[in-house]
Amino acid sequence: MMKAIILAAGRGERLRPLTDHTPKPLTTVQGKPLLGRHLEQLLNAGFKDVVINVCWLKEKIKDFVNHQAPHELNIQISDEGNQALETGGGIRKALPLLGKSPFLAISADVFTDFNFNELPVMSDQQLVHLVLVENPKHHPDGDFALSGERMLLKQSDQPSYTYSGIGLFHPELFTGFEAGNVFKLAPLIKEAIKQRRATAQVHTGQWSDVGTLERLDELNRQQ
Repeated sequence: MMKAIILAAGRGERLRPLTDHTPKPLTTVQGKPLLGRHLEQLLNAGFKDVVINVCWLKEKIKDFVNHQAPHELNIQISDEGNQALETGGGIRKALPLLGKSPFLAISADVFTDFNFNELPVMSDQQLVHLVLVENPKHHPDGDFALSGERMLLKQSDQPSYTYSGIGLFHPELFTGFEAGNVFKLAPLIKEAIKQRRATAQVHTGQWSDVGTLERLDELNRQQ
């Protein structure tokens, strides 16, 4: 079974003042912390090995893992010190814990019913496989286009989709990047698209980016 990393190091600026004292991954949505929900979903899908990268309010996340995470999971922490390394840098630092095979990466701040068992097995030619969703109201222009399963850069004459924060990545994608550097994941994804080594699938079920207090309140009203 492949390994998974939950990206949980961010500050959560748009959720302040809540995130001044609560790390965004421990934000409670419909009665359960986001991080706890992801861990349960991974366990239910058969995952055993999970990495969580941490920075902001890291001790609270470590405490949650030690006392409330499913004991069936083998969870390792990738500690980024006092500076979050962004999405790309965070994954690059954690690669020694993730191994040499493709792995699943999940943004801690998404709320979804996506079934991780629906992910494909990546071929040797693939560097990236993303889960995309219909464009939400706050991101109407989307991120990428599709031609069958092949992912494309956004096209003015084609429908676009939004990256859900869930994807499969091959460690080769991070070749040439030093551990500890700060960099975003998006440029690497776009380079994989240009190399025709990126695929995607569309999830039509529940999904929300819990990025603002308004979206958090809306989700909690749906209980």
